[in-house]
Amino acid sequence: MTAVGLLAISLNLRAAVSSIGPVIDDIRADLGFSAAAASLLTTIPVVAFGIFAFAVPGLSKRLGMHRLLGLVLVVLAAGILLRSVPGLALLFLGTCLVGAAIAVGNVVIPAVIKSDFAAKSGLMMGLYSTFIGIGASLGAGLTVPLRDSFGGSWRLALAAWAGLAVFALLTWVPQIIRRGAGTKPGGTSADEVGLGEVRISGPRAVKVSAGMRQLLTDPVAIAVTLTMGIQSMTYYASLTWVPSIFMTAGMPADKAGWMVAFTVFPATVTSLLAPVFAQRVRPAWLPMLIVVGLGISSCVGLLTAPLAAPYVWMTLLGFAQGAQLALSLSFIVWRSPSVPMTAKVSTMAQGFGYILAAAGPIGMGALHSFSGGWTVPIIALLCVYAVLFAVSVLAARDGFVLGRAGREVVAD
Repeated sequence: MTAVGLLAISLNLRAAVSSIGPVIDDIRADLGFSAAAASLLTTIPVVAFGIFAFAVPGLSKRLGMHRLLGLVLVVLAAGILLRSVPGLALLFLGTCLVGAAIAVGNVVIPAVIKSDFAAKSGLMMGLYSTFIGIGASLGAGLTVPLRDSFGGSWRLALAAWAGLAVFALLTWVPQIIRRGAGTKPGGTSADEVGLGEVRISGPRAVKVSAGMRQLLTDPVAIAVTLTMGIQSMTYYASLTWVPSIFMTAGMPADKAGWMVAFTVFPATVTSLLAPVFAQRVRPAWLPMLIVVGLGISSCVGLLTAPLAAPYVWMTLLGFAQGAQLALSLSFIVWRSPSVPMTAKVSTMAQGFGYILAAAGPIGMGALHSFSGGWTVPIIALLCVYAVLFAVSVLAARDGFVLGRAGREVVAD
């Protein structure tokens, strides 16, 4: 049941964000937004992913991982409903709450997987990233039909996604009750993420401080963080602006939204297979080379002939996005040899990574406004993919954060 609950939560980690893009033109027309303001609205959640990730160590220590995930779903549902209420301030406040809730879920779930599914981390990380992609595609593909069924109301269409959060909460409540019943003799929750020192044991056992300052100087942690951030940059840039690229080329709005939703089908395949493949293949950077090649091929298609073979371009993009997310999340688990270290690396990678990722949709929107077309933004996206490969080569190397391959790192 833990796996079912985690996957239900995973469905919620992008749906509330991806649902904005298909109705962004409705929001702009209703509220008089400029393109820059619309970019800000779509970027707030990504920035929040980064900022609020740093709150996770304190929250998880106070509440425990499983109870914290329950709180995530409550805040997420509240934020979704709040942003759907008339009023500009409430729109932005609700969007901030959505981003804050998802930020915490982003960080905690890899640590839960490390704790509860250590022997099956590759499979669970693949399923986790797959369900994130499914949720994103549901948000992108169903929001316009929901708007139409609600008489053209984009507010009601966005509010409907609170139901998905409530569903996930119902699946997770049994875990909260079960985990709450198991407490350590000292009185702390059994699922608490300990965030103290980390001992690196082996022939020359040493104790190291595992604070953020130490992680920020560790090359493995830096590589994992940059990989997470840059792949997220490409993902959110595409999620936000690919519908507009298609609509500019003459595609109807509902079909443009569907094209983004369609990427879930190829993404499901690669998000499931990529972690398993990466654990077995050598050289270790080969999977990311394939991923980057797929992403670049999709961008070239969008640049040269977006309407010539849109399903081909979106299939390639889906393959790339599914694999790059699964591998980036897996690097957090694979390079972190203990649950406490996983929580720390997850905080760093997703905190700084998503702050970096916010440059994706903002940058593409700014380049579009500056150049008056999509050629320059797509060329910039091609360059970002090249940088992604460079940093992922380092993240793919065998080894541990604050340690070396072959030396066990355990919580003190």
